[in-house]
Amino acid sequence: MKIGSVSDSHGKALRLRAALAKLIERGAEAIVHCGDVGSADCIAALGEVDVPAYACAGNMDRRHDRLAAEAGRAGVHFRPDVVMVPLGDGRCLAAAHGNDPAALARLVDSEAVCYVCHGHTHRRRDDRVGAKRVINPGALRHANPPGVALLDTDTDTLEYLDLP
Repeated sequence: MKIGSVSDSHGKALRLRAALAKLIERGAEAIVHCGDVGSADCIAALGEVDVPAYACAGNMDRRHDRLAAEAGRAGVHFRPDVVMVPLGDGRCLAAAHGNDPAALARLVDSEAVCYVCHGHTHRRRDDRVGAKRVINPGALRHANPPGVALLDTDTDTLEYLDLP
């Protein structure tokens, strides 16, 4: 399964839409947003793609209730802390924002997930921690370059995609 991951859009819905279009063009079968969504407009943008979309809140997302309400309208799977993306065969990817190091460590230690995606640092990351892969796609705002990541869970390959 190909999963597109984005993070830290900070309310920039136009940039998020461009990122989503690029991921869909590259074959993403699901999208996960790793927090600091920033606006209901960004949740709406996630709901506009023709693949399942998942999102969690970040430390800058103050109105979880508003984001959750928009997610319900848009058909986006939203959680304030951790969102789980089913991969099939009982496997799943967990996404959290990453601003709570202890919570992130618990996800990495969890036997229930095989991939952990997070944002917050605005820096790309691709680490192996035991059998787990820990990924940060970078950020859509306040990053050089702004970008996203595309994970292929069938081949366990990761590709970073830069945005203008």
